[in-house]
Amino acid sequence: MTETQAAAAGTRKRQTAESMAGRQREISISEFFSKNRHLLGFDNPQKALLTAVKEAVDNSLDACEEAGFLPSIRITIRHVEDERFRVSVEDNGPGIVKAQIPKIFGKLLYGSKFHILKQSRGQQGIGISAAGMYGLLTTGKPIVITSRTGAGKPAHYYEIQIDTRKNTPQIITDRIVDWESPHGTRVEIELVGTYKKGRHSVEDYVRQTAIANPHCEIFYTPPDADEPLHLVRGSDLLPPEPREIKPHPYGVELGVLIRMMKETSARQLGAALQKDFSRVSAKVAAEICKAAGLRPSANPRTLQGPETERLYKAINSVKIMSPATNCLSPIGEEQVLAGLRKEIDADFFTAVTRTPAVYRGNPFQVEVGLAYGGRLAGDELVDLLRFANRVPLQYQQSACAITRAVLAIDWRGYGLTQSKGALPTGPLVLFVHMASVWVPFTSESKESVAAYPEILRELRLALQECGRKLAAHIRAHRRAAEEEKKKSYIEKYIPHIGIALREILALSENEEQEVVTTLVDILERSRSRER
Repeated sequence: MTETQAAAAGTRKRQTAESMAGRQREISISEFFSKNRHLLGFDNPQKALLTAVKEAVDNSLDACEEAGFLPSIRITIRHVEDERFRVSVEDNGPGIVKAQIPKIFGKLLYGSKFHILKQSRGQQGIGISAAGMYGLLTTGKPIVITSRTGAGKPAHYYEIQIDTRKNTPQIITDRIVDWESPHGTRVEIELVGTYKKGRHSVEDYVRQTAIANPHCEIFYTPPDADEPLHLVRGSDLLPPEPREIKPHPYGVELGVLIRMMKETSARQLGAALQKDFSRVSAKVAAEICKAAGLRPSANPRTLQGPETERLYKAINSVKIMSPATNCLSPIGEEQVLAGLRKEIDADFFTAVTRTPAVYRGNPFQVEVGLAYGGRLAGDELVDLLRFANRVPLQYQQSACAITRAVLAIDWRGYGLTQSKGALPTGPLVLFVHMASVWVPFTSESKESVAAYPEILRELRLALQECGRKLAAHIRAHRRAAEEEKKKSYIEKYIPHIGIALREILALSENEEQEVVTTLVDILERSRSRER
């Protein structure tokens, strides 16, 4: 019976183990993400345009700061046709070595930050190459890169596309070009997108980036403009440089510990614990080995499964100092205030930077700032700006630990109105930032922070501290308004008081005027003392 006859007869052709094995093949990471691009933030045209800009800007800011340059970034979006846009992001950073350009832009999961424990915007080596892949999938156009590493050196021009089946770069064009910039990188991507204004727009992202990075100068040219919007620098201070740290023992899971012991270059267990982990001294290493029933001189590479499991349990039973926090680069209270004042028209500003804390062995730090009053709308929900490692988080707000922490605060106690389960209402912009060596994002698109108890606690404490400062300002403002209202009443009725006193005490007109003058003088002295 043929396959067609079997189908007609209502029977199915049975597969064998051999026939099924013949269909199996390895799936490359770029092929996987090309079919699941929503995981990376390219799930609709509007979001795709924003994500492409964000990934390029993240790379530019990291590169400039690592090289010690105050960032100057030019973002240009041009409408090509229909729903096609050409995105260009240019920086004044150190440039990229020629041999690295194809791998950085044409290969997913290629980067220098994944295995390093220090604060940075990019972590996974996916972002900018994924943006180029999205452009290729939607328009067929390669990603275009121009880069120069220094004055007097050649500017390299590349057109690159990803071979998604192999996750390898395909170089379409490689040549040297004339370029006016002495050093830096320009990335151009043509993609299918939707340009809109308002919330979740590129302009909204750019303004939020300027707030969280007051040391950065941005020139942004949208599709409907010929001249760029210039967001000036609010500070000439670069962020403190974060330092790389080793993994903290409390943050290492059993499977990772097994691998680390197999790969360590140390010949003794005690030495491996000191060499491969942070905050493990000779004394602490000896305590861990004793609790695990293992010799400090044992060869870590020969540890068996049960022995490594005892070691894992022993680590968590020994008190170990919290990891060093010089791996973090918080914005700082002064710089948060500088960013808010630069971009928001308000009459009261405050900021709080918490001391560093730890989740799963990873150091992190929470910062909260707010702007109140001025020209901000008083009858709308507060504007919540969420950031992680100085990067705006514009989507998945309801799934984010930051939003959860804000909603858990009773803002009525701080002078605002609030409905149950909603953000407070008032003329307020709320800025919340989390800095960490490894931000626990809820997805690869890096749009919301996971709600670890330690993170929620630090967020709550920082929000409450800012809330108390806001409440003090609101109370003082209300008292001053009430006093001014009372004094205006007195001032209004002083002439009538003078007339009444003249009639009661039979005063002359001159004496009445002296009484009125005295009362006005007392009122002015009272106002001066309050000022």
